Amino acid sequence: MTKGKQLYVCDSCGFTSVKWLGRCPQCNKWDSMSKITGTVVQDPGAASIATRAGKIFRLGEVDGRQEQARYETGMGEFDRVLGGGVVPGSLILLGGEPGIGKSTLLIQVLSALADRGLKVIYASGEESITQIKMRGERLGVNGNVLLLCQPQVEAISTHVIHEQPQVLAVDSIQTLYCQDAPSLPGSMGQVKASSARLMLMAKDMVIPIFIVGHVTKEGAIAGPRALEHLVDTVLYFEGDRTQAFRLLRTVKNRFGPTHEIGIFEMKESGLAEVKNPSNLFLEHRNQDVAGSAIFPCIEGTRPLLVEIQALVNQSYLSLPRRTTAGFDSNRLALLTAVMEKLLGTALFDKDIFVNIVGGLRISEPAADLPLICAVLSSFFDNPLPHSVAVFGEVGLTGEIRPVSHMDIRIKEARRLGIRQCVIPKGARVGSGQKVILKELTHIGQLPDLLFS
Repeated sequence: MTKGKQLYVCDSCGFTSVKWLGRCPQCNKWDSMSKITGTVVQDPGAASIATRAGKIFRLGEVDGRQEQARYETGMGEFDRVLGGGVVPGSLILLGGEPGIGKSTLLIQVLSALADRGLKVIYASGEESITQIKMRGERLGVNGNVLLLCQPQVEAISTHVIHEQPQVLAVDSIQTLYCQDAPSLPGSMGQVKASSARLMLMAKDMVIPIFIVGHVTKEGAIAGPRALEHLVDTVLYFEGDRTQAFRLLRTVKNRFGPTHEIGIFEMKESGLAEVKNPSNLFLEHRNQDVAGSAIFPCIEGTRPLLVEIQALVNQSYLSLPRRTTAGFDSNRLALLTAVMEKLLGTALFDKDIFVNIVGGLRISEPAADLPLICAVLSSFFDNPLPHSVAVFGEVGLTGEIRPVSHMDIRIKEARRLGIRQCVIPKGARVGSGQKVILKELTHIGQLPDLLFS
């Protein structure tokens, strides 16, 4: 702790200096140093950690039953991304763009927990009690949810100690502030200080705490990624505000699997779970149009059937365009070069546009083969059979390699009426698959198989 000393703190990243600097050496922001005087706590929460009486335990003697008893919300999609429910004592960050539906999802989760008899508090630093009440009536929220409109962390802590809730939610971290943190609310210094206090509260009282963080212009939650290192679980709420569907994605989880997704639909009454997402992504598929391929992808542990669309058109530019939505543009350039080299398709003067239907982002290599099929279908103007699904990784020499979760992909394809799957040869596939399997070793076999 420093008393009576004049310091300069960066409003963006919290960097501290004894003199004013035109440019912060840590985050490279210009004119971001603010002067502060008086008492400054260099590491909020560190003093309380140091004064607590610590005790050393043997790993085998620790009773983890309390930590393992998860709170199930009853919302299957939300419990899925958390690994089966909310873990007591965990700090969960829910991030996303402003207006995407984070507050709506959070208050619905609290209402579901209140329905199960848990005592929950919803603390808001950006909305009034009346605003929350109006939204709650529209969503049909449980009336037992406790509301607190307070941006000061110390005041929130006092109420939590008095009420002893089982779940706490704070909306949002950008509006909170600590009295002894030397910066304005929303700055990186205040975000770190508030998160540190909430983390101590979650661990000391063994209650799960949800915090909402808006995504900034740089694409990070509440600023730099330092906040994501403090929490136990990071959830991203993604989607287009002009569309009804939202994706809840896990990117960090200390108590369960990562890269799981939950799919919701925004309705007038709030967010509703999508029980069968494969039907959703294929609902409006036109079966007689060239440039479309069905791909059984794996998101976490969930198989999904998605449609990959490609449009190949004559380019009148000196540099033809390679535009993608939901797919890696560098991977498209690589696969285009493979097709030109090994299949003899003249794509050097063609514009290529690729779209993953439904707003999904595909990053697994199993999407290589269906992408090539969609591009060839558009190039030859010949539709693929509508009952065919394709998946497989493609190498630079044109070989088709096996991918993971073959049986799960085929089973999901069969469930939705797919009668034939084009797969890599030599892949380990279980017996009893009621689908015709066409095994390929090289992309040179594709034109004769699919477009003959």
